[in-house]
Amino acid sequence: MRHPLLGEIEQYIERHGLSPTRFGRLAVKDPRFVYDLRAGRTPRLVTQSRVSAFLRQADS
Repeated sequence: MRHPLLGEIEQYIERHGLSPTRFGRLAVKDPRFVYDLRAGRTPRLVTQSRVSAFLRQADS
């Protein structure tokens, strides 16, 4: 099952022209983060919070 946060991340990546690797490094210091989400990984709540904060800050 696809994680709901992945849709927001995919939109952000496309809107800002980032690679999934670059997004993962910037948001959570994990270059595999987006690839792992695409493969079905469920991030911990603290990681979800960090990504959500990153998305809010970057789009404000």
